[in-house]
Amino acid sequence: MRSETDNITKVLVVDDSAFMRKAISIMLESDPQIKVIGQARDGEEAIEKVRILRPDLVTMDVEMPRMDGLAALQQIMKSDPTPVMMISSITTEGAEATLEALELGAIDFIPKQMSYVSLDIVKIKDELLAKIKDIARRKHLLMAQYRHRQFARARGKTGGTATGAPVATAPSIPATPVIRRRNHAIGIVAVGSSTGGPPALSTVLSRLPGRLPVGIVIAQHMPAQFTKSLAERLDSICQLSVREAADGDKILPGQVLIAPGGQNMTVRRRGGDAIVCVSSEPASTLYKPCVDVLMNSVADYFSEATLGVMLTGMGNNGIHGIRNVKGKGGVVVAQNEQTCVVYGMPRAVIEAGLADHIAAIDDIPAEITSYF
Repeated sequence: MRSETDNITKVLVVDDSAFMRKAISIMLESDPQIKVIGQARDGEEAIEKVRILRPDLVTMDVEMPRMDGLAALQQIMKSDPTPVMMISSITTEGAEATLEALELGAIDFIPKQMSYVSLDIVKIKDELLAKIKDIARRKHLLMAQYRHRQFARARGKTGGTATGAPVATAPSIPATPVIRRRNHAIGIVAVGSSTGGPPALSTVLSRLPGRLPVGIVIAQHMPAQFTKSLAERLDSICQLSVREAADGDKILPGQVLIAPGGQNMTVRRRGGDAIVCVSSEPASTLYKPCVDVLMNSVADYFSEATLGVMLTGMGNNGIHGIRNVKGKGGVVVAQNEQTCVVYGMPRAVIEAGLADHIAAIDDIPAEITSYF
């Protein structure tokens, strides 16, 4: 019989600012199912407290004296693998460090402003608390996934080194299932992702051919600054051309356009071309970029020639757009529960009966290319 303590998520808060440690702890413990079991002022102290306290999850500041968050993350994932959420500044440097942390094994990140006084975490508080509890519940599965990736890297299957450190070269393509070519004409691939999305996008896009005969558009929940860094990182490891979208960009074969953080992206016609429109509208969307906004516009433009892909993420953003894709006769691929960091967005699609194919993240590239 489970005791009440079994349902408590134990968190270690790591930040060099006493104000931030207190602010984050107060926010976390506003949920009765979350308990802050310790605090640390730098990376070295964090490593020691993870070893002693065995938290379910760690919040880790990126920039700290003595040992920064990236160095601490690497050591924790090597010696005591634990879900880690990075606390990151909304700057270009902060974005690059955060994306590196995600490659090194961090589960997700919490954005913050450069000024602690201007930190406005309240807007995302409810979702953040739910996300933390969900990640803690899936801790053992997530760490098993991490160990599997490390083992694959050590054997040279994903372009990493035996230590798990990413390298700048494109990853080699592991064996993927052979799927007979499917007889359904596709004119575009539209992807939605959120928590756990950057590594998932890296897996999918790096294994697609550069001569893919259609374009790819992506809505990944991220703040401004982060999507440009994400696009640049993905472009460096992919045969496809990957970049952050700009208003008026044409959708071209072999090209990936990622919606800019803080903006929505839609598809429109200009002459004989399909282009993307980038704007703050609709202003009412909770997320920008919003997966529903992108999927709805792609379905309206490409109709049955749409291939919608739903990857890992919290909540159900995208379900309405995917329903539109299916209603127009398009095809839907959803990531399976076992390989999601957070099984929210794909789950909504799958439980609504909208997924034509449910696949592990490593198998999604083959599901996509089976249509070409």
